[in-house]
Amino acid sequence: MAQLKRKRYQELIEPLYEELASMARWVEATGARVLVLFEGRDTAGKGGVINAIASHLNPRHCRIVALGKPSDAEAGQWYFQRYVPHLPTKGEIVLFDRSWYNRAGVEKVMGFASGRQVRDFLRQVPVFERLLVDDGILLFKYWLTCDQEEQEKRLRERAADPLKRWKLSPIDLVARTRYREYTRAREAMLEATHNRRSPWTLVDFNDQHRGRLTVIRDLLDRLPDFHVDAPDVVFEPLERKPEKEKFAQLKPIVSYRDG
Repeated sequence: MAQLKRKRYQELIEPLYEELASMARWVEATGARVLVLFEGRDTAGKGGVINAIASHLNPRHCRIVALGKPSDAEAGQWYFQRYVPHLPTKGEIVLFDRSWYNRAGVEKVMGFASGRQVRDFLRQVPVFERLLVDDGILLFKYWLTCDQEEQEKRLRERAADPLKRWKLSPIDLVARTRYREYTRAREAMLEATHNRRSPWTLVDFNDQHRGRLTVIRDLLDRLPDFHVDAPDVVFEPLERKPEKEKFAQLKPIVSYRDG
């Protein structure tokens, strides 16, 4: 299938932005709690789809969670403990850029977790997620798929772009040599944690534009009827002529000049 061009992508995503805004109004009005987990290989496109979802939503009602390396204190806690404070509250959408599934992926492959810790995690996570769902949280889990050839292309682009180089870590550079190990870890994780209450949805992200549209459409389709009309805003003209900003005893405001 041909790559989706940017212009066509922009045409297709614009109406989805409006549906996402309506969904966010529904979440706020009903007090729903929406939790979306995004997992996948490095460069799969997690950040791009998360930004696409959140870009036109009120940040007070839509949060992005991207946790770093656990602190020493967090490493000594119950594994799920560091994630619990970030779960959505009433009327909130939370998007996880990687989640507790780190234990079944990078921690397993890179040796940061023991075999027993991984086995315990795979046994416990369905119970943990069942508690979330039983309490009323709307949980969605997406795995973004990416072929190794495409991953290598994106990693090279990051390495060559000074504005994207920060995305490359020493772990990423090692992980790219362990594609098969990550595949085996993913398959074991899916087998243990895919179930009726909290199923996984796999999305092809070799074409990131097409992948974003797929995820957003799928998410919207799986939520209840969420249409909530936007409030009417009556924007009356000012009765007086607009005034310029005035600052007593201060120099003029610095303004950027081209050239």
